[in-house]
Amino acid sequence: MKIIAYSYTDPLLETAPDLTIWGWEVDEIYQDLGDRQQLEQLFQDCHIQPVNYLLIRQLEELGDSVEEVCDRLTELEFLNIKIISLKSDIKINQDQAINRQATKTDLLKLLNQIRQNQHSRKIRQAHARNRMKAIPPPGKAPYGYRRGKDRYTLDRSAASVVKDFFERFLLFGSLRGAVRYIEKKHGKKISVTTGRRWLSSPVYRGDLQYQNGEVISNTHLPIISREEAAQVERLLRRNSSMPPRTASAPHSLAGLVVCRECESPMITARVTTFRKDREYLYLRPKSCSRKRKCKALAYQKILEQTIEIICRELPLAVAALEMPNMDGIKSKIKQHISEKQEILCQLPNLVANGIFDRETAELRTYKLKTEISQLESQFNQLPPVNLLETAKAVSIPQFWWDLSESERRFYLREFISIIEIIRQENSWDLEVIFIF
Repeated sequence: MKIIAYSYTDPLLETAPDLTIWGWEVDEIYQDLGDRQQLEQLFQDCHIQPVNYLLIRQLEELGDSVEEVCDRLTELEFLNIKIISLKSDIKINQDQAINRQATKTDLLKLLNQIRQNQHSRKIRQAHARNRMKAIPPPGKAPYGYRRGKDRYTLDRSAASVVKDFFERFLLFGSLRGAVRYIEKKHGKKISVTTGRRWLSSPVYRGDLQYQNGEVISNTHLPIISREEAAQVERLLRRNSSMPPRTASAPHSLAGLVVCRECESPMITARVTTFRKDREYLYLRPKSCSRKRKCKALAYQKILEQTIEIICRELPLAVAALEMPNMDGIKSKIKQHISEKQEILCQLPNLVANGIFDRETAELRTYKLKTEISQLESQFNQLPPVNLLETAKAVSIPQFWWDLSESERRFYLREFISIIEIIRQENSWDLEVIFIF
């Protein structure tokens, strides 16, 4: 008994399957990539030496149309070769249908399934060819852009709204605040979910992201710079670990302080005098579980001690870290990007000299651009400054007192994971836990 296997792979849509997928003791495997030369070789070999079984993933891999598939099924029937399909969604017995022992209804179902699968493949091939040319995906252009001939172009009035949205978020770190701001200033009402999608969308960075998740960089004019985009991503990561509604709280310690005794987060409470000519700030437990409730503490005193601890302990904590050589890492990534860009520049000459055909060059160009995008994303996620130098700068108390509350909130969350209040009988102390 002789068993062979055949697979067809469109390089625009997928990679060739692993040879172990067949799970049988296969005597010979035929694989086609982009054309069907190996399929023709398969038929020639079968005329010379009989074959009992042909393993295939799906019947539509035998041709580009229903007619081609039917012709090849007929030829396989003539050669008395039984087909075993591994990944078919068809609910009927295919062997019977192929050998004309099934009902006409079964045959119609089989042909209809093949036709639908091939139609879906043609649509995906068209989308893939557009990806090769860095043409935007189908559908309406994102807010802030218009769809041009082969790329997005800026919609000046809408782009200014998006720009203000990002600037507001970068200034205060508040998604909801930025949403309210553009509604008040520009009359543009969006949901918080839409705002979050704007912040994470590659489109506003000048990149295209397709349904398969791959990103191509620098395909159109960006609304925000790479530096701003990296800062947005850092703010989003930081805010994701904070309690709800503390990302844009007006006080810099919001969301950071926890009572060690009752394990409750501390929230800011404002108290005014009778005539409201003075205001006092306190931190009190949000939900103290103790019978004798933990007392509220003066906000300013906790802030002062927090800054004192940071100035004293942060440089020591950073110095104790085994920091990687960030300059070396950045230099290595830049070198990889440069190497791939050099290969891109060589592709037109390879096509002109007949070494590559146009389709192969387009596929290689697309893969290189997606690899460059991945490297650029890695580069942008690296810390923008040297942590040791930054720790020295922020260890000066006056640095903290010269900041506004929103600026102080930003820097505190850059370095601090949590601030624990350690209560004693008649006093209290703080333990500041850094993020590293």
